[in-house]
Amino acid sequence: MSHNTTADETGGLAGGDDGEQRGFEPVPQLNTTPSSRFLQVELELNVHLRQLRFTEPVRFTYNPLEYAWDTHRGYVQRYCRAGQTVLFLGMNPGPFGMAQTGVPFGEVKSVVDWLKITGEVGHPPEEHPKRPITGLACTRSEVSGARFWGFFRKLCGEPELFFRHCFVHNLCPLIFMSASGKNLTPPDLVASERDSLLALCDIALCQAVEALGVSMVIGVGKVAEQRARRALSGVNVRVEGIMHPSPRNPLANRGWEEVAKAKLTELGVMSLLNRMGTN
Repeated sequence: MSHNTTADETGGLAGGDDGEQRGFEPVPQLNTTPSSRFLQVELELNVHLRQLRFTEPVRFTYNPLEYAWDTHRGYVQRYCRAGQTVLFLGMNPGPFGMAQTGVPFGEVKSVVDWLKITGEVGHPPEEHPKRPITGLACTRSEVSGARFWGFFRKLCGEPELFFRHCFVHNLCPLIFMSASGKNLTPPDLVASERDSLLALCDIALCQAVEALGVSMVIGVGKVAEQRARRALSGVNVRVEGIMHPSPRNPLANRGWEEVAKAKLTELGVMSLLNRMGTN
């Protein structure tokens, strides 16, 4: 079931095709929950992302905020809540994580077994034969996501403790692939296309931060941290960063959890996660 939402899903969708020039419409703050405001930001971003076109090296573009909207919305409605102060920010989906589940860092076992997310996942309009979308039935593990959510599972025990103060989001919802099926990140794109994409994502991030009311954004990896600093330079929010748990990072392979724990202790986040007496 592909989901191309342009109609009212969360109380109205503002904006039009010329949003890149004039910015997005303000997100209504009255009589709505943080989760509905956050979803509205994402829906409007989807409207503008549909106008973009990408050339070589990009051959395939997937948007899990469309074909995996059912599971993504379930994640947001379940875990996005008032009072959260910390937003962990990834860059864009991985092929066996959010691309399959609609959840940031969404390694399937973590999403199903710990976050307890259910729902239907459809398909992008065009799929690379080497990168099929099998949704919550995907048997491949996304190492970054397994490390990320596994760390907080061991730390917090139950998702409710983590999400009492924290939420997790990606700056860019799109995943890109070359003709060979190689995963491409936004820095791999043609400069003009990357700039147009990230300009839209920056606007949406500012609106998401406003909708959530968080006081700290923690970029997961240097790229996400640097982009968040740029996008949020005029916003009253603290931007920090932690090491990315990617298996391509030799330092992460030698003990990402200890590095993350030390940094989060320094930032004062560990005390939020340990407040109920977890180890």
